[in-house]
Amino acid sequence: MSCAVVFAYHNVGVRCLSVLLAHGVDVALVVTHRDNPKETIWFDSVAELAALHGIPTITPDNPNTPEVIAQIRALQPDFFFSFYYREMLKRELLGIPKHGALNMHGSLLPKYRGRVPVNWAIIHGETETGATLHYMTEKPDNGDIVAQQAVPILPNDTALQVFQKVTVAAEMALNACLPDLLAGRAQAVKQDLSKGGYFGGRKAEDGVIDWSQSAQAIHNLVRAVAPPYPGATTQLMGIPKAGNSLPPESGVKLTQPMRILQTLVTHCTAAGERPAFYVKEDKAYAICGQGVLRVLQFELDGIAMSAAEFATRFGTQRFEFNC
Repeated sequence: MSCAVVFAYHNVGVRCLSVLLAHGVDVALVVTHRDNPKETIWFDSVAELAALHGIPTITPDNPNTPEVIAQIRALQPDFFFSFYYREMLKRELLGIPKHGALNMHGSLLPKYRGRVPVNWAIIHGETETGATLHYMTEKPDNGDIVAQQAVPILPNDTALQVFQKVTVAAEMALNACLPDLLAGRAQAVKQDLSKGGYFGGRKAEDGVIDWSQSAQAIHNLVRAVAPPYPGATTQLMGIPKAGNSLPPESGVKLTQPMRILQTLVTHCTAAGERPAFYVKEDKAYAICGQGVLRVLQFELDGIAMSAAEFATRFGTQRFEFNC
């Protein structure tokens, strides 16, 4: 029976750890993260799954400390597996397992190496992505590939929907190759790194909409950062908050924050018109740099409302975006 130390977090961590257990791998230790109270925890818990199976679990802030390295080396593992673990494993740690350290990455490597690959794939309008099991090196996501599984990205899929597909793809890729991997028969393929690149993490402010872009580009951003991610944001001019109105002759255009959560690309055009939001026949629209979006879900100043509710409160005139 092969012995493994598993570094894991998130839904991919839960499903891939489940695959290892189903194949009879002796998981001697799980290394995971403490949940961050400032983060929206919408995913399953690796720690809970490990506890269910009586697997020892640790949550170090840094897995590369001498104490953690000594603890793991004493287990004499055959394999390391990393499933959506967020910390880099350095050379001394990677040299411990007898048969190598493997990572599951949420893209079709060598594309979208680095952070948040699902979100970046949607932003760039990709029509497919997937999961890749590869050997780990000191540089992230550039080791030889053992298995891949592709999934489609449909035109209106959100990041959450694609991530759910990638989770299944990760489970399928690992399940298919694990018998050969454990038996020493797995064939690894070197990556052609020229066919992809690295991408960094994203912050909430990266979701601010640039209305000079096309309707398709903005639609891609909206679905890439839709909940449970922070959402795409903008400022709508001319709608003052209650008790904060100014007379029209002042020339001051007050703004309110707006979060756009779901859109559809329309066939409408609005050549030469400034980016703006309006409601027509109880449907909300946004004029973009090129093209028009139908806005299906949105919030104004933190309050969700329908297109009909917006029209009742503010009318059907056009309100420009503060861009």
